[in-house]
Amino acid sequence: MAIDDENIDWSARMRPYAQPRLGRSLVDLATSVVPYALLTVFLYLTLGEIPIWVTLLLTLPTGGFLLRTFIIFHDCGHGSFLASSSANRWVGRLTALLVWQPYANWRHDHAVHHGSAGDLDRRGQGDVPTLTVNEYFARSWRGRLGYRLFRNPIVMFGLGPVWSLMIGPRLGASGKRARLRNSILITNLGVALIVVGMCWLVGIPAFLLVHMVPAFFAGAAGVFLFYVQHQFEDVYWETGERWSYASAALEGSSYLKLPQPFQFFTGNIGLHHVHHLSARVPNYNLQAAHDENEIFADVPVLTVADGLRSIRLKLIDPESGRLVTFAQGRAIASRPRTTAAPATAGARG
Repeated sequence: MAIDDENIDWSARMRPYAQPRLGRSLVDLATSVVPYALLTVFLYLTLGEIPIWVTLLLTLPTGGFLLRTFIIFHDCGHGSFLASSSANRWVGRLTALLVWQPYANWRHDHAVHHGSAGDLDRRGQGDVPTLTVNEYFARSWRGRLGYRLFRNPIVMFGLGPVWSLMIGPRLGASGKRARLRNSILITNLGVALIVVGMCWLVGIPAFLLVHMVPAFFAGAAGVFLFYVQHQFEDVYWETGERWSYASAALEGSSYLKLPQPFQFFTGNIGLHHVHHLSARVPNYNLQAAHDENEIFADVPVLTVADGLRSIRLKLIDPESGRLVTFAQGRAIASRPRTTAAPATAGARG
């Protein structure tokens, strides 16, 4: 798909959809934070009163509403959920405590992700670490083993939620600017008070079951969504001087088609191409923006099955601009070197 982004005013094209509506935003809060809180209280109050399998079953929708709460937090970070920047900031800070994220620091890191997704020269912040074929095979065997372990589905989707939700956001305060450092430290204090207070009030086993199991489910779903949104075979990769924001959005961000109720629980974030083209479009306007603009007709479309298959792709082949498996990468690395200039990562048939 050729993207002539120099001649298209994408901001103007998306402006009608980048209009938050208070009533609709309140509906989002009423169908995310409120049911999450109510289900959490219900699970605590009924522990020992209902069969454990019923409790475990109910942790699934509880995790779904927590994931939907994260989408509100995410929209606030982009300033798209409410018309007032102050209201976005305070709703974002409050929901940050529910999803255990330092609001200002996450907002900064996520903005870097939006400004560099698909850029080979600016990998490493706010994205899934991904090596090129040459980078991988230039590593020692220990380095390759570490990368293989990191990209293993059991590690990525089993330990990944624990790291991304519970551990990683607690770290990295030193060396940050004061505002970002304070965001991490204050959030850590708030999370510590919540954890210690709840463990004292209901006990550690109850806290782990009612709070952490839904958090794990939400985190696992979130890691999968974030992964497949930018990790598919024909994904966009370019070097810095050739990188284009619009091309990265329309060729490097997938449209993950999710059936209901999964699209509801994920807050339409499967329409990731629209979101990356204009982060100011609130989640509840993403579908309309996609449906009413022909430019989105040719974006990469993935089903859940496609997303699961993409997990086997591990390395970037800059010459073809595609993600490849380890086996394919080995075959590429073993090819005789030629003196011809390689094709750019953005070259597509």
